[in-house]
Amino acid sequence: MKKDYWLERWKREETGFHQGEINPYLRQYWRELHPAPGSEVFVPLCGKSRDMLWLRKQGHTVLGVEWSAMAVQAFFKENGYTAHHVTSEKFDCYEADGIRILCGDFFDLNKDDLAKAGAAYDRASLVALPPEMRERYVRHLLGILPPAIQILLVTFDYPQPEMEGPPFAVSPGEVEALYHKQAEIRLLAQPDILAQEPRFQKRGLSRLRENIFLLTSQNA
Repeated sequence: MKKDYWLERWKREETGFHQGEINPYLRQYWRELHPAPGSEVFVPLCGKSRDMLWLRKQGHTVLGVEWSAMAVQAFFKENGYTAHHVTSEKFDCYEADGIRILCGDFFDLNKDDLAKAGAAYDRASLVALPPEMRERYVRHLLGILPPAIQILLVTFDYPQPEMEGPPFAVSPGEVEALYHKQAEIRLLAQPDILAQEPRFQKRGLSRLRENIFLLTSQNA
């Protein structure tokens, strides 16, 4: 799960994790969050997600972070944008029409980078990380986000021995363990999606659910 792994996935176009359509849970549950009108939404490990377009259409500015320059450049090109590109010490910044993506390491982000964030959306970040990285990820995420921010989190839940991730299985119990000391956790839905996912059936899964959480951070 090192940087080179993801860069190689994008290079070989092994991007089954990329959704061509707007995530239905984002559409359905975004209203459960209460970000200020026009506030910035942070999208970690954003890839070239079209969800950023939907968030922009709701009147929010968007800040993403992504390792792969290929993914970042593809996002703007495929959606008809000519991005303004600025290079800094830690990130290459691409920006157009209120969507800004920092190309670099998530763990290099600091509080100043996310000072304007009013909400966060994690569909493909936590589930991309192996177990040994998740605690560090959550600690860093909550450490750099503004206080009392809300996060819409989507995870997969399946018997991990049945399939090698990513996406990895992250159960409600693990979300509780990772976040309970620093966030209020509300499970919004837990749909069974195996019947709609033939590619995961082919990989041998006997059970597959998605868990949609609303997290409210309590960091000071």
